[in-house]
Amino acid sequence: MPEVELTQVFRSRRAVLPEGEQAADVVVVDGRITEVRPYGGGEGVGELVDLGDLALLPGLVDSHVHVNEPGRTEWEGFATATRAAAAGGVTTIVDMPLNSIPPTTTVANLEAKRKVADGQTFVDVGLWGGAIPGNTADLEPLHRAGVFGFKSFLAPSGVDEFPHLTGDQLEEALAEQARIGALAIIHAEDPAVLDAAPQHPGPHYSDFLASRPDDAEATAVSGLLAAAERTGARVHILHVSSAAVLPLLRQARADGVRVTAETCPHYLTLAAEQVPDGDTAFKCCPPIRDESNRDLLWQALADGEFAAVVSDHSPSTPDLKHLARYGGNGDFAAAWGGIASLQLGLPAIWTEARRRGFALTDVVRWMSAGPAALVGLDAKGAIAPGKDADLVAFDPDAAFTVDPEGLHHRNPVTPYAGRSLTGAVRTTWLRGQVVDVDADARPIGRIIARGEA
Repeated sequence: MPEVELTQVFRSRRAVLPEGEQAADVVVVDGRITEVRPYGGGEGVGELVDLGDLALLPGLVDSHVHVNEPGRTEWEGFATATRAAAAGGVTTIVDMPLNSIPPTTTVANLEAKRKVADGQTFVDVGLWGGAIPGNTADLEPLHRAGVFGFKSFLAPSGVDEFPHLTGDQLEEALAEQARIGALAIIHAEDPAVLDAAPQHPGPHYSDFLASRPDDAEATAVSGLLAAAERTGARVHILHVSSAAVLPLLRQARADGVRVTAETCPHYLTLAAEQVPDGDTAFKCCPPIRDESNRDLLWQALADGEFAAVVSDHSPSTPDLKHLARYGGNGDFAAAWGGIASLQLGLPAIWTEARRRGFALTDVVRWMSAGPAALVGLDAKGAIAPGKDADLVAFDPDAAFTVDPEGLHHRNPVTPYAGRSLTGAVRTTWLRGQVVDVDADARPIGRIIARGEA
């Protein structure tokens, strides 16, 4: 006998739809949205999920996550990362090609990562490939195998197995990616500028900030944009922290260069003036800059200059952070550079966005529709017919204080510890199924390839 279709109706007085926030009934058949009806219009159609005054959001898409498995699973893994994602309203992540061992730079390494991820994920997971010195011949096979594009560094990555590209190597990699129609995603800091910057190891955040100046980003982006123009490659600038990059991007777009950019919650919600000396939970590269710079990033976001706001979730074990509370010396130069925030991105951004006069529709555009469009996830990113029923019940008025021990990512280190945030995820659904993030719950996520979702 044919299987009976499961029909659900998600009802909310605050459904965040592509056309704006409104009361609506969202009809879902077998995990896919089929209709959006006026509020109450789905009565009797199927199983009713009535959210009342809770906002109904599309699941967020985070295209910048370091899961680190296999090889550095003690830093993070697919089970813990995707639990954290679901708890934070993120229903799809795209995993970076490092800091796993092996890195995702060959088809064999891609298959190794897919094998270990399979059956562990609580949300859907796609994978980036890596473009490093010497693997140009691997890019087309990786692209055919379904990676979402290729990450490169223009300065040392922090791990030996993923070296950065020189100028000539970048040109070669971009030319090949232009030929095969792949997206190049770039960590843009200039190594010569970094080498020339003052280096004063120790616990003072001001010393660390001086060691990663704005010009490191601006110089790297300028060279990258010139290479993109010469090769015709489509490029995406990762984790923009410096507003000095913005006029370069504007001019390049005016000149016809195919370039997009992203920024991250920590650059939009934290500021250098707030970073305590020795608190290396705040260390990331490029760094968190000052309040005036942060205001310029918000203005660029309001003006539509960023394609996405994504986490750059890059955790490590506490000892690698050299935090005093774990017996370390708080040395910013020695500490691992990465922010752990996958579960907290939505409330962090909503807290600051609401303070600045933005709406939930803006947050959804930045954190769901934008990244979905960036990586070509046509079935994600919106509450609309034909999309997966990846949904989030969100209380925009609930306040809470961040307790690292209550987070699902593997190691309880985050710069948001003790911070008061507003906005709480109450329930997350993946293709209409509730995502249960308890330790003994069954993972329901899929490993997806480019073009599949």
